[in-house]
Amino acid sequence: MAWYLYLTAVAVAICLHLWLGKRPVSGGRFVEVVLLYLLVFYAGVGGLVGFLGHTFKSQEVARQIGWQSNPFQLEVAMANLAFGVLGVMCIWQKGSFRTATGIGFAIFLLGCGYVHLRDLTLHGNLAPYNAGPVLWFNDLAVPLVILILLLVRRRLAGIQAEPISPNT
Repeated sequence: MAWYLYLTAVAVAICLHLWLGKRPVSGGRFVEVVLLYLLVFYAGVGGLVGFLGHTFKSQEVARQIGWQSNPFQLEVAMANLAFGVLGVMCIWQKGSFRTATGIGFAIFLLGCGYVHLRDLTLHGNLAPYNAGPVLWFNDLAVPLVILILLLVRRRLAGIQAEPISPNT
């Protein structure tokens, strides 16, 4: 699992985007840029790589998770492909599109995290793609950060919005 490569790409992309950008870096802009690159690299690139792995290297991926290869991997591959496409599209799509992509992707990863955590606790599965950094970082921390960023972005948008007076 290349979660650490995605993290490095996210950090580099954020720094370059903010450094080369022409606008001043406000809190809202910072949140939007971090969210963008988490979605592009984790949902987008990660989803596409996940699709390829579950489709073309399904036996090896299943073994790395500590499971037997089965037809459900193709369904997981299609979910990865869908989020991969949505994540890449976040480059051009903003606002509600990113919100929907982030919520859907976070639910998917948290669900994966639950399944892996359950397998770890019930069966002691310590396989590299089931436990360790891939579980704690990729399946649990990243989706929580995405959800928190979406909430902060919404809160900041509400603060910046002009209040509606009762007379209008």
